Amino acid sequence: MLEDFLSEELRDMPQVTFVNEKITVDVPQGANLRKEAMKAGVQVYDGIHKVLHCPGLGQCGSCQVEISKGQENLSRPGFMERLRMKVGIAFFKKLEKGDALRLACQTSVLGDCEVKTHPGLNLHGEKFWG
Repeated sequence: MLEDFLSEELRDMPQVTFVNEKITVDVPQGANLRKEAMKAGVQVYDGIHKVLHCPGLGQCGSCQVEISKGQENLSRPGFMERLRMKVGIAFFKKLEKGDALRLACQTSVLGDCEVKTHPGLNLHGEKFWG
């Protein structure tokens, strides 16, 4: 009886698939994407940002991820995230990737989604200049 209840509870939990790492995890409804990635052993930070980053406050913009599927199952970008995406290299990545680019620390998971960590920047891509 308890096992049935627990398995039913787990089925109702959203699934986040980290595409590059080939890892899928069940997360609680409304969970923070950055925290859940870290729990699963998924590194959302590159280079020096593995050590130097704002611990999930939306200030540094170094936890950028690309949502390849399920954007509608995530919280809407808040003020801090929208502001941060208008500065520096994030601005150019946002031009290329549009609404698919999010800050993991500012994103809540409301349903199933697929996430690509460490999104690159292709200045010569079709979408960038077109």
